[in-house]
Amino acid sequence: MTDAGTLRLKEMVLEENTMQAHVVMGLMFFPRGGSAHVTRSLARELVKIGCKVTIVCGSLRIAGRPGDAREFFAGLDVRPVDYTAALEAEDPLRADPPMHPSYEDRPDAPDRIFASVDDEIYEHLVTTWMRALSDAGAAQADILHLNHLTPLNEAAARIAPHVPVVGHIHGTELLMLEAIAQGAPTGWTHAEAWAERIRHWASACQRLVVLSKTQIERLTNLMPINPERCVVISNGFDPSTFDRHEVDRIALWRQLLVEHPLGWHPDGEPGSVAYIPDELSPFAEGPVLLYVGRFTSVKRIRLLITAYALVRESFNKPAPLVLVGGFPGEWEDEHPFETIERTGARDVFLAGWHSHEELSDIFAASDVVILPSVREQFGQVLVEGMACGLPAIAVNAYGPSEIIDDGQTGWLIPPDDERALADALLEAVNDDGMRRQRGVAAYTAVRARYSWPSLGEKLARTYEAILGRPFFPDA
Repeated sequence: MTDAGTLRLKEMVLEENTMQAHVVMGLMFFPRGGSAHVTRSLARELVKIGCKVTIVCGSLRIAGRPGDAREFFAGLDVRPVDYTAALEAEDPLRADPPMHPSYEDRPDAPDRIFASVDDEIYEHLVTTWMRALSDAGAAQADILHLNHLTPLNEAAARIAPHVPVVGHIHGTELLMLEAIAQGAPTGWTHAEAWAERIRHWASACQRLVVLSKTQIERLTNLMPINPERCVVISNGFDPSTFDRHEVDRIALWRQLLVEHPLGWHPDGEPGSVAYIPDELSPFAEGPVLLYVGRFTSVKRIRLLITAYALVRESFNKPAPLVLVGGFPGEWEDEHPFETIERTGARDVFLAGWHSHEELSDIFAASDVVILPSVREQFGQVLVEGMACGLPAIAVNAYGPSEIIDDGQTGWLIPPDDERALADALLEAVNDDGMRRQRGVAAYTAVRARYSWPSLGEKLARTYEAILGRPFFPDA
């Protein structure tokens, strides 16, 4: 071969090795929870690096409510599987396309728990997602990044068995597996079949992304997985969005609670819980305590309200407690509105569900972020709040135990300990110096560990290790 021919061959090899990689990301659930935010954030970082990213995702289009995949993933290549019509079906999981099942057991919810879903519906789900993945070019992709362990994994195995799969464990699947291992509740009639499927899907992944070292231990306790196949990539925050900044605090709370309320009671729509200006006087005088999240039983919102009521009279200044979240119409256990009514708790406010883009200003108008969840897989809201300079109060278990440095960046308390939670609230409110000092430490610690750009780069390096070629233009 001539020198020119040799040079051209080398150029062709270089072009092949540095060509734009195509990643298809799959998420069965419509965007409402943490895994959707993680998918969006990592996809954005991969696109910045130079990857082609296609997102296949569930979608729910209800006016005035979150869940529309095209809207949520705006600016990215998204291929939605629309569940809207399924909600009107006699059985949403038998519609076409079918509603997704859930890892949570919520009576009367359209997305009943996976462990109760029979083989016929399972095959219907797999067939639906085979079509969706095929339309997204999964068989021609370089990497399939599948969030959670769901029928998407089976669909991918059937249409693209040659494409390497990265499984992303967010934790809810582990909770269901742990419940099955302890003895499946009545109604989980297909629990063992689903447990076996999930174990098989995990074993078929080239890599498993987990949120923490704790998750590796839980994962390997549930299934025979080599820990070396696990990569710890925590959730993160966007440093350009979540940072300390000034807002007109009174004006913001007036807007969210009085002028454009989205709080809701058990029988009402968003806005059915609203306040008058005179009720906002506590916001002008003291620190604001903030909860952000869904109204599920593991979050222990009832415990938070009762602990707050226990020590409110001991505060040396007013300190309102604001509950932001609760996907409209969705709750477990006692609804927070009912807890407030039952206990007579004062200065507890329901702000309703707000978009992720609004949270930075909400954090800026607050002073402490609180998450009493007893089984929080990571603690996204803690990281984002701390990135805005807020100290955190959370349970010393699962993800929060690895995020918060007790006594330095916040308070870690035992699970389900009302007195310990009440004492942490009291100290956070009454000791201004301690609260501010821990907020400064939280800001520094989180910004050094959890930014999305660094996490996106780590994910790309994981893909490189699987493919044996670089993802970066300058690599």
